Amino acid sequence: MDLGLSKRKVLISGGSKGIGFAIASLLISEGCEVILAARSRAGLDEAQLKLRSEWDADVQTIAVDIADQAQRDSLVAAASGVDILINNAGAIPRGSLEATNDSLWRSQWDLKVFGYINLTRSYLSQMRERGKGVILNIIGIAGELVDSNYVAGSAGNAALIAFTRAVGGTSIYDGVRVLGINPGPVGTERLIRLQKGMALEKYGDESRWSEFSANLPYGRPATPNEIAHTAAFLISDLSSYTSGTVINIDGGLSGRRSYI
Repeated sequence: MDLGLSKRKVLISGGSKGIGFAIASLLISEGCEVILAARSRAGLDEAQLKLRSEWDADVQTIAVDIADQAQRDSLVAAASGVDILINNAGAIPRGSLEATNDSLWRSQWDLKVFGYINLTRSYLSQMRERGKGVILNIIGIAGELVDSNYVAGSAGNAALIAFTRAVGGTSIYDGVRVLGINPGPVGTERLIRLQKGMALEKYGDESRWSEFSANLPYGRPATPNEIAHTAAFLISDLSSYTSGTVINIDGGLSGRRSYI
């Protein structure tokens, strides 16, 4: 299916690996001009090499910490005039209220929660001037399936869900769509690392990490590509009546109200 995305300029934060990288690869195949932003220069270089090898595409990369205002402003200046912004940077650590101190909350919310909010503010302003654009927030199902052992992430994701719905409900009057995706567990390097830690803590054997996926839908996490394909459709004109909406891609976890 031709999504009509050819020549669209797309900025993806957190684009060097995982879901962000999968979206980047798919959008390049659709003819998009993709810009990747992430904190790690080494990670960006590796992602750039992979994408050039796969698609023979010229991919721009920008090393930036979007939690830092000066760096964020530099990003907006260097990557101006984008048609589509995909907010994907940030991974808030697990932990209970007692185990997560104020410093962790602030640092991780500055990256993910306020990173999304501030980049949306900057690019929404640009898009309004042109009368068109799309902003897609990759959030997380923990904003709906709240978890006391992931309290900072659950609260942050819930805030971003409300933010996306609120902004996307009125941005359409300026020709801009704002929407989101809540992935459930996705088989990224981060998930495997977390599951290995859980297996080591519970069983004393990190090699048993895959057992934590046994009770997931289909007995596995989602793949990054499964998230990427929905993302590509949502940002395309084929989904032009979609704004202020957050789509759950969790294999039905939110319907049964439990991870296990």
